[in-house]
Amino acid sequence: MDFALTKEQEMVRKTARDFAANELEPIAADIDESAEFPTETVRKLGELGFMGMTVPKEWGGAGLDDVSYVIAIEEISKVCASHGITLSVNNSLVCWPLMAFGTDAQKEKYLKPLASGQKLGCFGLTEPNAGTDAASQATVAEKQGDKYVINGNKIFITNGEKADVAIIFAMTDKSKGTRGISAFIIEKEFPGFSIGTVEKKLGIRGSCTAELVFEDMVVPEQNLLGGEGKGFKVAMATLDGGRIGVAAQALGIAEAAFEASVKYAKEREQFGKPISKFQAIQWFLSDMATEIEAARMLVYRAAFDKWQKRPYTVSAAMAKYLASDVAMKTTRNAIQVHGGYGFTKDYPVERFYRDAKITEIYEGTTEVQKMVISGNLLK
Repeated sequence: MDFALTKEQEMVRKTARDFAANELEPIAADIDESAEFPTETVRKLGELGFMGMTVPKEWGGAGLDDVSYVIAIEEISKVCASHGITLSVNNSLVCWPLMAFGTDAQKEKYLKPLASGQKLGCFGLTEPNAGTDAASQATVAEKQGDKYVINGNKIFITNGEKADVAIIFAMTDKSKGTRGISAFIIEKEFPGFSIGTVEKKLGIRGSCTAELVFEDMVVPEQNLLGGEGKGFKVAMATLDGGRIGVAAQALGIAEAAFEASVKYAKEREQFGKPISKFQAIQWFLSDMATEIEAARMLVYRAAFDKWQKRPYTVSAAMAKYLASDVAMKTTRNAIQVHGGYGFTKDYPVERFYRDAKITEIYEGTTEVQKMVISGNLLK
């Protein structure tokens, strides 16, 4: 069993780490404070090939493997989790379903500009009364000749306010339940489409989260993704990969909190010596390091499963469950190591703590991941 990264994967890590240090670190605290979407740095990530990392080069992507992808998300999220989730959504929730279910015409029109970073995408499944229960979709798509007319709304949509393209889900036949859900590719210029509420959030404040509103929105028939009634299949398959991206984000946040804690423990003195000399602090750091390594193994394994085209629904759920839990524990304990200073904005651990919480919620809550895992165990 070889745990070593390839030369290409190491190069991806170095590129992502250097970009994060040079471009993201100077603005991470500012975009958190202002809740401003970082358009310029997202554009630069696109130029580096990070917006469509696993998309083949023929469709505008970088043609890299899934382990390289999670390494990039991990390194970016260590410095700015807002950038991390922007990347994750465009890669996992937009480019991947277009690559997996799209026609050549759809790939040419939408996948190429999304994977190359010329455009930004979002994924619209969640509704006010359809969160975990995705089958309770209220958004309806009515077939009218060679087009669909869609009415409804989606909430909590990452990248929603700034996205050029969205993959959304609507009921085309309510009588069929989940088999009556269809997926559509929409553009922000489509008549009847608008942005509703833009959320004010606890964390990942540099990432925009918005409501998508459809009022008699007209969508051409050729923008149906995967076939009528196949939307639930598209959504569930897409979320498996999305969970790997969020797990990598959580891993990066945890690593950042750990590294900040080690640095602070060596510098902060009490009773005439660095607090790193006290056993209580040493145990905090030991727990952090061990749990982060365990989370990394699960995250990389899930990515490797996906890369090797092995089943990854369960490994993705395990990775997200553990990595998000480790992110929350590590950031909480990082604040404890920093003491009162950790509760202030003078140190970044309070931001890491706020950013970590969402990793236990989106792309399926921790409880959903346990349902997926236990369902596999008990089938």
